[in-house]
Amino acid sequence: MSKTAHNNTTGVERAQFATRLGALATTVGSAVGLGNIWRFPYEAGVHGGGAFMLCYIAFIVALGIPVLCAEFVMGRETRSNVFGAFRSLAAGTPWYMVGYIGIFASLLILGFYSVVAGWTIEYFWQSLTGGLDFTSQEQYHEQFDQFSTGTWRPLLWTVLFLTFNFIILVRGVTKGIEKMSNLLMPVLFALLVLFCINSLTMDKALEGLEFLFRPDFSQITPSVLLGAMGQAFFSISIGLGCMMTYASYFRDSTHIGRGACLTASLDTLVAILAGVIIFPAVFTFGMSPAAGPRLVFEVLPSIFHQMPAGVLWSTLFFFLLFLASLTSTISMSEISIAFFVEEKKMTRRGATILNFGIALVLGAVCALSFGCLGDLKICGLTMFNLFDYLSSNILLPLGGMLTAFFAGWILDVKVLRKQLSVEGHTPWWFSLLRFAIRFIAPIGIALIFLHSIGLL
Repeated sequence: MSKTAHNNTTGVERAQFATRLGALATTVGSAVGLGNIWRFPYEAGVHGGGAFMLCYIAFIVALGIPVLCAEFVMGRETRSNVFGAFRSLAAGTPWYMVGYIGIFASLLILGFYSVVAGWTIEYFWQSLTGGLDFTSQEQYHEQFDQFSTGTWRPLLWTVLFLTFNFIILVRGVTKGIEKMSNLLMPVLFALLVLFCINSLTMDKALEGLEFLFRPDFSQITPSVLLGAMGQAFFSISIGLGCMMTYASYFRDSTHIGRGACLTASLDTLVAILAGVIIFPAVFTFGMSPAAGPRLVFEVLPSIFHQMPAGVLWSTLFFFLLFLASLTSTISMSEISIAFFVEEKKMTRRGATILNFGIALVLGAVCALSFGCLGDLKICGLTMFNLFDYLSSNILLPLGGMLTAFFAGWILDVKVLRKQLSVEGHTPWWFSLLRFAIRFIAPIGIALIFLHSIGLL
């Protein structure tokens, strides 16, 4: 099948993923990121382990998969960027503004996310060269604090990370994004399995696994429920338009329901594997599972230092984080690049350069907000924290809630049925899915939104 077999609503001839495997690898790559390997373990640690994970999986099924299906439907139906998709499906209405929310949020996330991704390169380099050879937890804290508040090193790694993004993105959908995903996703999963095998040989591996897999139902509180719901929502990249944009490159033969289930399942598997890697090590070396966000950059290097062949494991782990960061930021960049190409009639190269320039400026501001720009604050927040708060707490849940409402109440049900049908037949689960899109998802995401802004 031709890779440019379809025109979109603007008449622009568009690329298509060359293979079904490539489409799956790309959507899974978009979902898998620091949210799985960095955020999930510390959220699970803070919220009691097994109880949190049980709730997280339930919300993936009830909330994540339905909204993922909705984004896939809208993307393939219109074969357009997120702005164009809403404009096409609700012509003459203000719904296209939801597309702007996704584009703006993706650029903000790209700004601060690239800084954290740059930290993974720094720690990969320090691991490789023996620069993380300390004897106390305090030294690891001081090392991270000294590095993150510096000027040139955080900036250098941010620029380098964005350059990797540019090199892949400028090559296009099939030769760049799909080829990269086909190569990197198997490597990422292989590294995860290798780490799991190593963690399961540790002295207190059983304690770590019990913490992760044995739920204490008394710990299921409103806070745990909302935390798990938020993690499920953010983990699979819904609400931005990443999945809608990637679905616009799907072939007609791509099974949307199966693709959504596989994407969510593999994304969840990565999060669980990350927990299997981290909690046996945390319990074996007497660390706290509730260490929070500093778990990866302060606690884990200390653990690696105490392990046999610690330099090797540390180097591989931060390389794993780098890969996960790269696949996620590629999808975030594609949201705005597709918009620039189709709505502003730019060339692929010009759109990629513009995206790189915007991300570079935003990333530089965020990278320096821990140091020389630390006094530059809005509403008491540094630029890094402001970008994080605006995107994660406001724009993402708002975009996701509006997308779910649109798909459930505004989108013609014939479009939903056509795109989800298999060989001309409506699947048995169609009514259940539509109910979840119309009622469960909007209400669930609204609760996340209210909790995020402190009203719940």
